[in-house]
Amino acid sequence: MKICMASDFFYPNMGGVEEHIFNLSQCLLARGHNVIVITHSYGDRKGIRYMTNGLKVYYVPIKVFYNQVVLPTMICNIPLLRYILLREQIDIVHGHSAFSTLAHETMNVAQLLGLRSVFTDHSLFGFADLSAVVTNKFLEISLANCNHCVCVSHTGKENTVLRAKVHQDKVSVIPNAVDTAYFTPNPCRRPNDDETINIVVVSRLVYRKGVDLLAGILPKLKHLPHVHFIIGGDGPKRALLEEIRERNNMQDRVVMLGALEHAKVRDVLVQGHIFLNTSLTEAYCMAIVEAAACGLQVVSTKVGGIPEVLPASLIILTEPTVDSVYRGLREAIRREMEKKQITSARYANGSIDALAPTPSETSYAGLCAFERNQIVANLYNWNNVTERTEKVYRTALREAPATLESMMKNVLKSGVWPFVLVIALCHLILRFLDWFVPRKHIDLCHSENPFLSPDCKRHQRRSSDDNAALITAVRRKREKFS
Repeated sequence: MKICMASDFFYPNMGGVEEHIFNLSQCLLARGHNVIVITHSYGDRKGIRYMTNGLKVYYVPIKVFYNQVVLPTMICNIPLLRYILLREQIDIVHGHSAFSTLAHETMNVAQLLGLRSVFTDHSLFGFADLSAVVTNKFLEISLANCNHCVCVSHTGKENTVLRAKVHQDKVSVIPNAVDTAYFTPNPCRRPNDDETINIVVVSRLVYRKGVDLLAGILPKLKHLPHVHFIIGGDGPKRALLEEIRERNNMQDRVVMLGALEHAKVRDVLVQGHIFLNTSLTEAYCMAIVEAAACGLQVVSTKVGGIPEVLPASLIILTEPTVDSVYRGLREAIRREMEKKQITSARYANGSIDALAPTPSETSYAGLCAFERNQIVANLYNWNNVTERTEKVYRTALREAPATLESMMKNVLKSGVWPFVLVIALCHLILRFLDWFVPRKHIDLCHSENPFLSPDCKRHQRRSSDDNAALITAVRRKREKFS
C-alpha cells in the first residue's frame, strides 16, 4: 500500500502526535509499505527531506496561522496537494489530530480524487464552551466522508462518536505504543542512599496538564526532606511553580529543567522512583507509559482514558484534587521506602539466597523496574499497533470510492449547508486542474525505496505480493471513478 500521513504536527516539532506519526511510519516501511508524510514548512526546512529508512517528508511551503497550524482555506492548497498525491500514487491518506488543518484539507482532496481516508483522533474535547462547540462542528463536517476513524482509547472513542456524530462501527480503538527497547530502566542513575526519593514530572506546564494541582502539592511535601522533585517541561505555568518553590524555600529539592527534547526524556525518567501526572484531561497519556517502561511507580489523576492505559500494579489512580493526589503520592513514597528497606536488609544479610524476595515481601515491595518494563513491552508495542492499523487500511480500501453526490449528502447531514458549496468548489478546481495539468503530465515517483535494509526489502516484496490483488482492484475503481 502507498500511504500518506498528513498533519501540521511533525518533526522538528516534538510531541505525542509527532512521535506517533514517525514510529507508525517506520513500522509500516519495515513491513513493506510505501509511506510519505505531508506537513507544513518549519523555518528553513522546506521541500522534500528524507528521514530514517528513507521516510520521505514533504515540507510544503504554507505559512503557519496559529499554534503551528496553517490557515484553513480549503481551496488554496488544492493544486499542491493534488500534485503530491497523484505523483506518489497514494492509496490511503491518514490524517492525524483534530487541530490539524492540513490533515483535514488533505483528506478532503483525497476523497474528491477517489482515494480512501483514515483519521486518528489523539485528544479529548468538551461540549460546553464555545471553542469546543465550533471545533466539534468542524470535525463533524470533516469526518462526514472519512472511511474510518481511529482513537487511542475507548474513552476517546466515546468522545469522538458523540461530538463528531461518527457511527461507532466506523471507529476503532488502537492505543499508542512505546519503544521499550529504548525506554529501559537504569537503577544506577537513581540516588544510591536509602532515604532519597525522586519524583519526576515531565509535561507541558499548562493548565490542562494540572500544573495548579502540582503547585498545591509541593508545599504539602516540604516537611519530607528526603523527597525531591525533578520537573521537565516549559509553558505559561512555569512561573507559578518557580514562585511556589521560592516561597517554600525548596530550591535545593525542586529542580526545573525547562523544555526537553524527546531524546532526553529517558535520561530524566531513569533518575526517579515515582512519576507524577496531574493532567485534567487526557485521551491517552504517553508520558505514564514511558515512565512505567523506565521502571517508575506511576501516580496519576483518574481522568479521560488514563484508567485503561496501565494495570493496577503499575499505577496509583487519584481524583483530580490536591488532597487526593497528595494521598496517592504518600502511598507511592511508602512503597518505595519499604522497597529500599527490604533491599538494604537483603544485602546486609550477606547471603546470596537472601537476595531473592520472599512472597510476603513481594506483596508490598512491588515490582522491580525491569518487571515493569516487561509488562509494558507485552501491553504496548509498535508491531501490534501497525498490524491493527493495516487492518483498518484494508477495511477502508474495500469500500467504494465516494462520489460527489454522496459527499454532498453526508455534509448536509451536519446541518451546515454552505459547506456543500465548498465541496462543489473544490471539485470544480480539481476538474480544472485535470484540464490545466493533466495527470499524464505528472511524473510518477518510483515505488522502490533505496534506503531500506535488505530484510525490509524482502518484506516489502512479500507484502506487495499479498496486497497486489486488493490494490489492483482499488486502482481500477479509482480509474473508473476518475
